[in-house]
Amino acid sequence: MPSATAVSAGRPQLVFSEILSFAYDTFCSNKVRFALTGLGMVIGTASLILVVTIGMTGKQYVLNQIQAIGANLIYAEYQGGAQRITNTAPDPLTIDDMTSAQQEVPGIVAASPVVQLEERVAVGSGKERDIQILGVFPEYKIVRNLVVVSGRFFDAQDEQAHNKIGVITQKMAEEIYGSPEEAVGRAIKLSGLPFTIIGTFKERVDTFGQSEVTTNTMVIPYTVARYFTETPIVKQIYFSVADPAMVDPATAQIHRVIQGRHRPESVYNVTNLTQLVVVAEKTANALTLVLLAVAAVVLLVSGIGIMNIMLATVSARIREIGIRKALGATNREIRFQFLSEAILISVGGGLIGVVLGLALPYSVRFLTEYRIPISGLSAIVAIVVSSLVGILFGTVPAARAAKLDPVESLRYE
Repeated sequence: MPSATAVSAGRPQLVFSEILSFAYDTFCSNKVRFALTGLGMVIGTASLILVVTIGMTGKQYVLNQIQAIGANLIYAEYQGGAQRITNTAPDPLTIDDMTSAQQEVPGIVAASPVVQLEERVAVGSGKERDIQILGVFPEYKIVRNLVVVSGRFFDAQDEQAHNKIGVITQKMAEEIYGSPEEAVGRAIKLSGLPFTIIGTFKERVDTFGQSEVTTNTMVIPYTVARYFTETPIVKQIYFSVADPAMVDPATAQIHRVIQGRHRPESVYNVTNLTQLVVVAEKTANALTLVLLAVAAVVLLVSGIGIMNIMLATVSARIREIGIRKALGATNREIRFQFLSEAILISVGGGLIGVVLGLALPYSVRFLTEYRIPISGLSAIVAIVVSSLVGILFGTVPAARAAKLDPVESLRYE
């Protein structure tokens, strides 16, 4: 006769094997019903992973778009003066403001003023077109992260030599000359002076006319633009710093330097794209929370479905429960059996949902060059949540099965 210790040691293994056997037989006898019940978990967990992926992708996309506008960009412009009883003369930015900021603020790696002019020029066969002229430094290309489509951008030698050259936007080149390549070498007269087009450019991200660059824009050296201005005032000043962490402190220091060089009542706007990044992150987080709420509702509905199917299973197996109790099964073993079945449904559906949820981002990364961010943590969370759903919604049916009276169960028809 085996000892009590041996029986005690072998019983959990026997119980576990019996539970697996009962669970397998139950699944085989109710394949369609259990498959439909697990489908809710598949959809819920897949949705949870996709929601996190969408949120991360949205953040990455917006951040890339903002970074493409300008590398660590800071820009300053004159807003006007405070309201006073007597009229005061304007107090705009000057090239000296930019020079002082470069000397006093550490971390600035490039800067460029922007002088904005308007000109009506003759293009094509006697047609005239209004274009915008921007006088800038060669560093403007770096600060604004511009893309040279054809030809080249002017350099420091061109600026020092006061060469009458310029670059135009890609769209302007296509509209006037047919292509960016055809525009290179052509001449445009500004106030009677011929300017040679040495290249075409475009913004790395389309700002839809919300920046200083429009469809009909020509960029020329600042030293040449001074021919058309009476004073050294500038419309905007762009700065670029070495590191993203320096953007906020450099913005405050630049504002302090500029304000210190002008009247106290003059107002200057010195800002950066950090606020846009914060707004983008908040928007992406809000969207993610809304989608997570939808995924949570799907998981809740699937959990209710699991509880419903397990209650139906308990009602259909009352005689089986009575027989097992008559043969010595404890309430704990009966409870664990039905709870395990509920967990198997939820975890099985959860695993399939995780595979499907990860398959879509990976397929996009495999089929295209775009790299969608994938969170391994979301897969772990999905598995944990599916397990918790099985435990929470399987407890009531399992407890009901455990409380059944064996005598009454054996009499049940």
